[in-house]
Amino acid sequence: MPFQIILNITIAIMWMFLNESYSFSVFVVGYLFGALLLFFLQRFVPDEFYMKRVVKIIALIFLFIKELLLSNIAILKWVYKPKLDMQPGIFALPIDLKSNWEITLLANLITLTPGTLSIAISNDYSYIYIHAMDIDNVEEEINSIKDSFERAIKEVTR
Repeated sequence: MPFQIILNITIAIMWMFLNESYSFSVFVVGYLFGALLLFFLQRFVPDEFYMKRVVKIIALIFLFIKELLLSNIAILKWVYKPKLDMQPGIFALPIDLKSNWEITLLANLITLTPGTLSIAISNDYSYIYIHAMDIDNVEEEINSIKDSFERAIKEVTR
């Protein structure tokens, strides 16, 4: 992936030299031209086309923003509810992530989402212990996190 980015930037700079114009807009056009060229010649370039991973990163960011907004609305409902009948609790989330970076990213995304807090990670890195403000069904919470954040992190990093 880094090789493709450097190659794309090199193509964009060469595009600027060929056009004899050194503005940012010409660089962007050259960068897009280079990305298109790399896409068509991807079987000759090592690794997967890097823009696929960029799209997955953007999808992860939008997923986090969506979850952030939904959890903020849920917390707002709890704040304005006259009677607090929530069921807070701690549960263990089994994780399939391997690297420290992936586990840290998942723990931070869980913590940054209101209503949940990553408390600890097990010594063998196979569980994250999470405190949630309201747990109706533990299995549903586990599946929700695994189907959203963990799946998106795997798509970005693998």
